[in-house]
Amino acid sequence: QVQLVESGGGLVQRGGSLRLSCAASGSIFSINTMGWYRQAPGKERELVASLPSSSGTNYAAPVKGRFTISRDNAKNTVYLQMNSLKPEDTAVYYCHAVIATMTGDILHEMDIWGDGTLVTVSS
Repeated sequence: QVQLVESGGGLVQRGGSLRLSCAASGSIFSINTMGWYRQAPGKERELVASLPSSSGTNYAAPVKGRFTISRDNAKNTVYLQMNSLKPEDTAVYYCHAVIATMTGDILHEMDIWGDGTLVTVSS
């Protein structure tokens, strides 16, 4: 069984910083893309940032220049450094990964989601 466990959420004032972490564990063959999504109250879940296993990053327009995504492949962990936080960044942040597992000779690729961590930015 493969799972993602997030940490690092909390309450911060406008202009503050937080760092989210997400560690993948279980019977992992390889990890392709890792990333972060968020869902604010009454809104749909949206992409914040993603990072493929090779190179390149993808950021949503509202967070460009303020958030930085990175990953440690040796630890199967992805991070999201959030600076200059705004009240509109308040949301539950979800970690996402595309993970491959092996069953015998068969490779399975799955979309895995974490349970989410709440980030609240006060004004």
